[in-house]
Amino acid sequence: MSENKIVFPENFLWGSASAAYQIEGAYDLDGKGPSIWDEFVKIPGKTFKGTNGELAVDHYHRFKEDVALMKELGLKAYRFSVAWSRVLPNGRGTVNEAGLNFYKELVDELIENGIEPVLTIYHWDLPLALQEEYQGFESRKIVDDFVEYSTLLFETFRGKVKYWVSLNEQNIFTSHGYLMGTHPPGVQDPKRFYQVNHHANLVNAAIIKKFHDLKMPGQIGPSFAYSPTYAIDADPKNELAQTNAEDFLAHNWLDVYVWGVYPKPVLKYLKDNGLDFEITDADRELLKAAKPDFLGINYYQTNTMAFNPLAGGVGAGVANTSGEKGTSSESGVPGLYKSVNNPFVEKTNWDWNIDPVGLQIGLRRLESRYRLPILITENGLGEYDKVEDGKVHDDYRIDYLQKHVLAINEAIKEGVDVLGYCTWSFTDLLSWLNGYQKRYGFVYVDQDETQEGTLNRLKKDSFYWYQKTIAENGENLK
Repeated sequence: MSENKIVFPENFLWGSASAAYQIEGAYDLDGKGPSIWDEFVKIPGKTFKGTNGELAVDHYHRFKEDVALMKELGLKAYRFSVAWSRVLPNGRGTVNEAGLNFYKELVDELIENGIEPVLTIYHWDLPLALQEEYQGFESRKIVDDFVEYSTLLFETFRGKVKYWVSLNEQNIFTSHGYLMGTHPPGVQDPKRFYQVNHHANLVNAAIIKKFHDLKMPGQIGPSFAYSPTYAIDADPKNELAQTNAEDFLAHNWLDVYVWGVYPKPVLKYLKDNGLDFEITDADRELLKAAKPDFLGINYYQTNTMAFNPLAGGVGAGVANTSGEKGTSSESGVPGLYKSVNNPFVEKTNWDWNIDPVGLQIGLRRLESRYRLPILITENGLGEYDKVEDGKVHDDYRIDYLQKHVLAINEAIKEGVDVLGYCTWSFTDLLSWLNGYQKRYGFVYVDQDETQEGTLNRLKKDSFYWYQKTIAENGENLK
């Protein structure tokens, strides 16, 4: 513990974030092609009450209104993603100028209002054409198409966008898409998962290498969903389970990003269990040639691990996507680890652990292992928000965010280089699986699962708290 001193640097990027599919709407307007999510949500039962991104919160038509609210809030940075199929409807080839112009106008609007654009190249909405042609990430063809798409963005926004995120939460879209089957393409096959994940690593490396080869001004890095793990107690078997979990759930991505190598225990396990993937010498060379300039970290919670026997151990559990507290279950990999309840932390209504100190711990671990600057690309609280007398009193969100900001402050005091903090999210938006009931924003949007809301924007109490925090560079948190 240290004295209550606020040490955020003067150029700290106080920001917020979004993703194209979750806010834009206009899913088939002005030449945009379909994405894998536009198709996946048509399958009954995949999303909460059949919600989809056809309209979302209509940011496509209301982005100037949203940027004006960002300026009023005092945002220093805004992280958004480009919808690949909006600028290249078929994933490659002819550019859709109308779609590209939308992002040009958005970036210009941000810059004119003193807000640093943070551009995410890929936030899960792969063009459907590439999925249908060669099964998307299951083919190595994806690498060249990704580089073509990324190069278009690099050349378009050179000198305007200084901060770039290559892939958002690769660990999430690969595991949900190919292990759990809850994201497109809805596959449950560990063998295919590890090969797909390797191809995604090649994509990430190729994008970063191209960025550096073009001598782009600015910085680029991947955004990783990091949930630091604890052992449930000091039983050596539980400590080993925690070590396994950290290798399989974190180092299996982060080591590749930074050093270009997979953890040896992971490769040995995959080989012994017939799950090893095809990797060539050229692959290894590419992975090592593409060190990121920073690590983007999406932090929401920690997980606590315990021994999981090989015989009769816990496998895939039940996730809480209903918002009914206590409906999730233990999950794990027999012989490696299982996640268990941590009695020392509170939980959200979606059973996510609330652990601000875990963010400080995670930042310290990342600094010790990788020695790279860190940009917090997501952190926030998804909850049920209610409008009462024209206001949204979200003190619970303020409490959550304030404690996490103070944890970042502690990490900075301890020597961690943190570039900025982007909350999730700026406005309320469409949750991929939870519809509109799970709200994250500083700005309430009148939209729900009926998808017939007015889309009017309303500033929550947290809006004014963050406004003050930014204006005083965190000094108000003493």
